Amino acid sequence: MTVTLAQLRRYAVRRTLFRPTTLTTAIERLGFVQADPIRQPARAQDLILRHRVAGYRAGDLEKRYARLPVEEDAFVNYGYLPRATAVLMHPRTARHAWDAETATKAEAILEFVRARGTVHPREVEDHFQHGRVTNWFGGSSNASTQLLDGMHYRGLLRVASRASGTRTYAVADRPDHDLDPDETYDRLLDVIVGLYAPLPRRSLLQLSTLLGYGVPQWKGRRAGALLRANERYAWATVDGIDWAWPADEDPTRATTKPEVRLLAPFDPIVWDRYRFERFWGWEYKFEAYTPAAQRVRGYYALPLLWRDKVVGWANLAARDGWLTSEIGYVGDIPGDKGFLPAVEAELAAMAAFLGLDGPR
Repeated sequence: MTVTLAQLRRYAVRRTLFRPTTLTTAIERLGFVQADPIRQPARAQDLILRHRVAGYRAGDLEKRYARLPVEEDAFVNYGYLPRATAVLMHPRTARHAWDAETATKAEAILEFVRARGTVHPREVEDHFQHGRVTNWFGGSSNASTQLLDGMHYRGLLRVASRASGTRTYAVADRPDHDLDPDETYDRLLDVIVGLYAPLPRRSLLQLSTLLGYGVPQWKGRRAGALLRANERYAWATVDGIDWAWPADEDPTRATTKPEVRLLAPFDPIVWDRYRFERFWGWEYKFEAYTPAAQRVRGYYALPLLWRDKVVGWANLAARDGWLTSEIGYVGDIPGDKGFLPAVEAELAAMAAFLGLDGPR
């Protein structure tokens, strides 16, 4: 197939900004929604879903999670997946086995959770008094919390709900699946391609490596899956780069609408920074963990999409019940007649999503 970079760019935007639907359907269509705890002005998962779920408001996923066929779990990052996809990654074998003492503690916690149904980490700590340990970041945390995290990762527990942002846990009851490891790995790679297509080959390699976070037990299956990917997906070489997308899709027919979208830093449209630079010719960095004096665009700058071009960014904040914004542009402000009204419409939509009185 002959395809241009402009067609790939339009296709990348159009295929993921589908008509807003229900929360369950949106997560199923995306395949994975990356989570992040920073709320500026809302968490990443909410900022991603607001474009794809009709009437979505910040916090809806957390409020409705317990009733959805969705799991919090590790994939290429941590986030939310359809339950049917999460099943494919278990039983998960962690890279580092527990010692006998830790395994005994985990078994005792499992029995405790089974008896209670659902538990808050505080209940586990109050009951077992495991004390404190050094966490992954060099700080100190409750040993019980770390054990619960490890049990969740290994598939012994699932996240049942959130209580003021804190995960509560229940015993995982995952049905068996009859796929062999190669077919399972292919299915998981399909989720990646379905979410981030069109993908440069370099990005597919990177994401298949990150999939080791979700299925470390199948690290040895990666090479075979990448070989099969050459036949399973559609490919085209554009400007010296090999691009892949689902074989049943046609990237040459995509069109875009005269809309402005403020995107989460982890939105599928902008997640792949290598692709971002190929499409839009500038470098976008997530600067929340960059020292303030070294930031170029801001603590939590949201890419600003106009039609099929990311033309700038915005830093938003909620102040006194109103939404404030600082917008920057890579070049000149687009001169299209509808651009500034579209910016105002997007800021008004963002304010409604956050439950604010409006933009100011």
